[in-house]
Amino acid sequence: MKRERVWAVYFSATDTTKKTVCRIADRVAGITGMERKEFDFTLPEARKEAAVFGEEDLLIFGTPVIAGRVPNVLLKYLATIQGNGALAVPVVSYGNRNYDDALIELRDILEKAGCHTIAGAAFVGEHSFSRTLAAGRPDEADFAVADAFAEKIADKLSAIGSADTLTPIEVKGIPYPYRGYYQPRDRKGNPVDIRKVKPKTNDNCDDCKLCARICPLGSISFDNVREFTGICMKCCACIKKCPKQAKYYDDERYLYHQHELEEGYTRRAEPELFV
Repeated sequence: MKRERVWAVYFSATDTTKKTVCRIADRVAGITGMERKEFDFTLPEARKEAAVFGEEDLLIFGTPVIAGRVPNVLLKYLATIQGNGALAVPVVSYGNRNYDDALIELRDILEKAGCHTIAGAAFVGEHSFSRTLAAGRPDEADFAVADAFAEKIADKLSAIGSADTLTPIEVKGIPYPYRGYYQPRDRKGNPVDIRKVKPKTNDNCDDCKLCARICPLGSISFDNVREFTGICMKCCACIKKCPKQAKYYDDERYLYHQHELEEGYTRRAEPELFV
């Protein structure tokens, strides 16, 4: 069946996943002449209804990696996606440590949703906790890899016959049941639990409400942006996008983990592609 549309589909609080997914989708559309469309499900409003696709669609489908897995706060929504025979390319973006089982998990989610996965990739983006860990990534070198990956996808599209013969793309990771979520530990080996830690707000805040508007979980109060009305997934959108640098973390456990990552993962991790 001829594919008519290529979709850039993503959750991307700080835009790193978005940049990679859109670059791949743009390149595939440019090569194949397919219509290019976009579905951003980062904000709560976009997740109120299930996304529905069909056999004429190709999805470049991206999520960030949190603790080595697909963010658990997205699992309920992702279970509502309706693929209806669409082709799909799972793409995960991680902050230079490792993507562990996130890519195989996203592949399985898309297959369960009724998609046929034909390729997959793990790319690197600037870590949400840091401005120095994988700083500025995806960068031009990453985009060059994304372009080459898109070309491989386009080549594979032209060779695909009946969807009935397709098998899930083989990717790196441990099959279900996946490994547990990555657990940071202190120098004595004790777990460092930052799940309930939330950003604070300094006196730079001018109450512009941007943080409340961009919180992917809708957890920052519009009435009082210093107040959290829900959980914090540590995406750091409110910190990195604040024009006044008003949001910050001061929790010792969080800062320990941040510095541990910055000091321990200075090597340049490279994208991994599966076609």
